[in-house]
Amino acid sequence: MEPIVQSPDAQWLHKLLDGIYTIEDITFGLNNGKAVRVRGRFLVPSGEAFAYLSPRCKDVGLTVLFRKEDQSETIYLVSGVAKAKEEKLWLPLTLGIVTVISMVFSYLFYWESPTLTWSAISAGLPRALLFAVPLLAILLAHELGHYFMARRLGVAVTFPLLIPFPLSPFGTMGAVIRMKDTAPSRRALLLIGAAGPICGLLVTIPALLIGLHLSELAVPPSGSYMIEGNSLLYWLAKYVVFGRWLPSANLDVFIHPMAFAGWAGLLVTSMNLLPAGQLDGGHVAYALLGERARYVMWAVLAILVVLGFWWQGWWLWAVLVFLLGRSHPQPLDDLTKLCSKERVIAVAIFVLFILTFTPLPMTVVM
Repeated sequence: MEPIVQSPDAQWLHKLLDGIYTIEDITFGLNNGKAVRVRGRFLVPSGEAFAYLSPRCKDVGLTVLFRKEDQSETIYLVSGVAKAKEEKLWLPLTLGIVTVISMVFSYLFYWESPTLTWSAISAGLPRALLFAVPLLAILLAHELGHYFMARRLGVAVTFPLLIPFPLSPFGTMGAVIRMKDTAPSRRALLLIGAAGPICGLLVTIPALLIGLHLSELAVPPSGSYMIEGNSLLYWLAKYVVFGRWLPSANLDVFIHPMAFAGWAGLLVTSMNLLPAGQLDGGHVAYALLGERARYVMWAVLAILVVLGFWWQGWWLWAVLVFLLGRSHPQPLDDLTKLCSKERVIAVAIFVLFILTFTPLPMTVVM
């Protein structure tokens, strides 16, 4: 449809926007002749205008963008519509199998015996599976939450991809899912970003509580050992199961492998909810704050740098945030703000981040 956006005849634009937008200025020939810019003001709420225009423009091969420029509500019509490629199942299935093997190996190596003899493997394998299977379920629930919400909103996404990482205590760096389309609105960003952590927690919390019931209280051993850090939610879960705040009175919980998987699920949730870049929390922050979300990102970066003096892993996250999280792609409709109910959801997601955040994930006690 390039001739449309290149045409100096604005009659088709006036007909398209009649009743929803007052045209004040039109600029043809942008983006090498593939875009037209229209400046003016909306006669109806921008969300209603986008819902009306988007399918009509898509039918004729145009993508519509709503932008705020110099206090003007601007519409861009760009030639071309993104077409998602068909996904292949072999890659997510292969990565899934490798990740499960990596989880089992890491649990055996880090938490059972660094000397992986056949006797050590056979003795530790049941415990390793009690860790790997719940953690796999948590990661898949998280990513499938994103996947199905995106599909429901008409946004093309990849299949969830598990990331094996046998050098870590968990055997994985989590999972990713990538949007192949630009999000249509801030509302879509919010719902897609929030769906993953919520679905993940629906599996994480039962696994954690069941695992804690299978755990035992004991006096910590003499010598050096590693303990998991407390988030507010993990601290509360231990109180619910054991009826006391732990650690206390020289007692602490020696967690069952399933409880360890639940604890890891809380940690993964909090890391994904960091309000930066294209992390889940970054999507929610942009949906709520727009371009102002970059100030939150810089605050997060500073906090991670400071926390890195107590747990060096936060410095790696600070580098990742700095390299990958300094900007966020704008949705197609970047004018329509969240409604009051959606703002409540966004605030609830940030409360969830605070509840699951673990300042010191791992501590070595000498």
